[in-house]
Amino acid sequence: MQLANRVKTLTPSSTLAITAKAKQLKQEGHNVIGLGAGEPDFNTPDYILEAAAKAMNDGMTKYTPAGGTLELKKAIAAKLERDNQLTYDLDEIIVTTGAKHALYTLFQVLLNEGDEVIVPAPYWVSYPEQIKLAQGTPVIVKAIEENEFKLTPDLLESAITSKTKAVILNSPSNPTGMMYSKDELKALGEVCLNHNLFIVSDEIYEKLIYTSEKHVSIASISQELKESTIVINGVSKSHSMTGWRIGYAAGPKMIIKAMTNLASHSTSNPTSIAQYAALAAYEANDDAVEEMKEAFAQRLDVFYTLLNDIPGITCQKPKGAFYIFPNVKEAVAANGFSNVDDWVEAILEEEKVALVPGSGFGFPDNVRVSYALALEDIEEAAKRIKRFVLNHQ
Repeated sequence: MQLANRVKTLTPSSTLAITAKAKQLKQEGHNVIGLGAGEPDFNTPDYILEAAAKAMNDGMTKYTPAGGTLELKKAIAAKLERDNQLTYDLDEIIVTTGAKHALYTLFQVLLNEGDEVIVPAPYWVSYPEQIKLAQGTPVIVKAIEENEFKLTPDLLESAITSKTKAVILNSPSNPTGMMYSKDELKALGEVCLNHNLFIVSDEIYEKLIYTSEKHVSIASISQELKESTIVINGVSKSHSMTGWRIGYAAGPKMIIKAMTNLASHSTSNPTSIAQYAALAAYEANDDAVEEMKEAFAQRLDVFYTLLNDIPGITCQKPKGAFYIFPNVKEAVAANGFSNVDDWVEAILEEEKVALVPGSGFGFPDNVRVSYALALEDIEEAAKRIKRFVLNHQ
């Protein structure tokens, strides 16, 4: 059977692969601790569940407009103005079946064959694959670990060619948890404006920040940057609604219209019930979000300290999201392994701890670990990793 060429170059998601293997071991009866989760371990807040149940009971189970209900788009517009100081008309917003679908649809309408998109590494695993599916070319620019894995204006400038169409920014970042300051975003934005580039600003983790620093959307810095930026966000991480699949994009009217037209021929519309659940999330206060954030902050403090106590493992302390991205190169070498991927597999087999190798994020000397799990599991996982490292020295 001959498959389409567009799917032949796709690389399977390393996060999903390690999660699947961990689940298999669990089903076999092993006590596996999975550190690969890309979702909060909290259930969706009760008030959101109640809103979904009410919507079902009220018969809100039919098709909606392809770009989302009017009520939800109004709530998203209000959220953007309240939280990000951004004003959008409703035809500058599209509701999508998750932020991932917003990104996928955006690249489909934005890129022509050969267009280049600058992707700072470490990157979320789906960015390069989605760009390739749109017949674009991902240009990977490796950031410096000592600079908190962040893109600099000089690095950005050096990667721009006549084919460059856009650059992706993700703050706070998956997998590093690092975030850009307003001054850093302004400097990057000036480079983008000088070269007439689109900016894809993935802000899905904006509510999960554990320092006094505030999230800044690059679109809020100036009107010129707003006109060049497509903001991507959703309720998956902020309200523990990963399975509900509601995201959105906000940006120039022409782009949003094209995305809406494409969605009308692909998904018809985001799930109606999930849209009413998301409406409740955006209209309510953030008490449930704050409780989740406080728990993550405590887990981060504990896990960061424990990981840095393991010989050959070093990591910078993240400022947001719920990941740590430690460098394990020295531990891997001391344990007699040739690469991180084999080391990760051995830890899963021997200690039943699932880590995600950094190769999937463009940094093969690192691993991504999630602290979206109970504190006792975090402490036990660190204990097992340290035991493995010491036993194999």
